[in-house]
Amino acid sequence: MVMAKVKYEAVRQQRLEENKKRIEELHLPLLSQALKDSSSPKPSPMKKTKPRIARTEVVPVRRSLRFSNKSAPEYKEITVYDRVHIPRRMTHKTRDLSNRVYASDQARDIAMKKAEEIESSLGSNHPSFVRSMLPSHVSGGFWLGLYSDFCRRRLPRNDGVVQLVDEEGEEWPVVYLARKTGLSGGWKKFAVDHNLVDGDALVFQLIKPTVFKVFIVRVDSETIKVEL
Repeated sequence: MVMAKVKYEAVRQQRLEENKKRIEELHLPLLSQALKDSSSPKPSPMKKTKPRIARTEVVPVRRSLRFSNKSAPEYKEITVYDRVHIPRRMTHKTRDLSNRVYASDQARDIAMKKAEEIESSLGSNHPSFVRSMLPSHVSGGFWLGLYSDFCRRRLPRNDGVVQLVDEEGEEWPVVYLARKTGLSGGWKKFAVDHNLVDGDALVFQLIKPTVFKVFIVRVDSETIKVEL
């Protein structure tokens, strides 16, 4: 029995030596090391991530509703990572507000009364309204909001183009925004071409479904001030 065991060990050792010799002849150790070196990922030197702030919280373990009232709840500790918020860079464009004209309340009222007199003289064949100009209408955002009730009853329900006709009969196409009930693109050109300033009063007479006749009442230049 002992001799058989010794013989088995001798045969086993001989096979190990033969296998080791074959492996060395095939250069398998070098090939294995080369494969490990080529397959291991290398970190990118360009990409860097900012660490997230971690904190720990104790939260109850979710359990079945059938056992929620029978014993005290169990708690476990978890790690919570907060996102790192990067503040956005804000850029603001400055406007040139020099030489902006502002009308006094008295001058505005005088212009409005004159405009209302013109509106009364037009008769009732065509609907009309009076609008006093503000800085945002004529020197800021150039957006003219109209009366929502008038727009709802008289103007189209969809966005489109309306024509503004001045007292000389010249026309200016202006974009009308139905949902916002106001005049947008094209209104700036009309305001600039007619040198409108704060305090001017305009009479809008709807002579056609999308055509306004516009009468301009100038604010008294002696009662306005210029801000430098």
